[in-house]
Amino acid sequence: MQERSKAHIAVLLTNIFFATNFSLVKFISPKYIGPYGVNVVRVGVSLILFWLVWLFGKSSARIKKEHWWRFILCGLTGVALNQMLFIKGLTLTATVHASLLMLCTPLLITILAFWALKEKISWPKSIGLVLGIAGAVVLITSKENNGDASLQGDLLIVLNAISYALYFILVKPLMKIYPPLHVVRWVFTFGFILIIPFGWAQFNAIEWQQMGWTQYIALFAIVCCGTFLAYYFNAFGLQHLGAGITGSYIYTQPLFATLIAVLFLHEQFSFEKLIAGIFIFAGVYLVSRKTPVMVEE
Repeated sequence: MQERSKAHIAVLLTNIFFATNFSLVKFISPKYIGPYGVNVVRVGVSLILFWLVWLFGKSSARIKKEHWWRFILCGLTGVALNQMLFIKGLTLTATVHASLLMLCTPLLITILAFWALKEKISWPKSIGLVLGIAGAVVLITSKENNGDASLQGDLLIVLNAISYALYFILVKPLMKIYPPLHVVRWVFTFGFILIIPFGWAQFNAIEWQQMGWTQYIALFAIVCCGTFLAYYFNAFGLQHLGAGITGSYIYTQPLFATLIAVLFLHEQFSFEKLIAGIFIFAGVYLVSRKTPVMVEE
């Protein structure tokens, strides 16, 4: 099998893993593990695995002195804030809401690129931004919910998307200098250090004996598949497909996440959610086509 074919499969699996995370996290948090405790486990174990992969390779682990602060900021926005806001928000809102709102990330990247990088916004992108934002507003302000969705949870997911958009802007220069996996390894290193003060108390309070084998399997899947393999495969995709194609696979996440949530968590997919989803999908399509603002190699 050619490397590009492997890369396509890897990126598709990445988005399936990310989509599965939405339901798995709600299955164990906050009932068995606090949201910040989940972050300590998933980021900490993944970090160990990333460094074990490096031990079997031949690449240097060094980063240049002038890049330290950028790596720290990437760890803050791409791992610490991003993961804490995501897990906490997900425990407070519906899986379908969270998966659709995560699609706002490309819209926010476009806005930040316009503001920070002085990139131009064409009319199609402007229309896309309006549609995407309108869809998000419809979803957040929707009176319909199944008992799981909340304004606070939705807003935390949006803040998570803002944090991840900032990460994309900050990491862009690093991806031109270092291999993607090298960047991810150091971003996780600094991110884990920043998470510890917020998540250690919840991690220390985990009552492991109260968890059954299904909870352990869910936690294993979140850590190994939904974090380590997802980020590893995504880095592989960036290396062989480029950022544009790799980033386009984000469209599949809400589909997989919604199917899993409806089948296993018995969440409802209403007409309002459908309309909001169409608006967001159309907005992201218009913003991303031709010249998508994504991380480049």
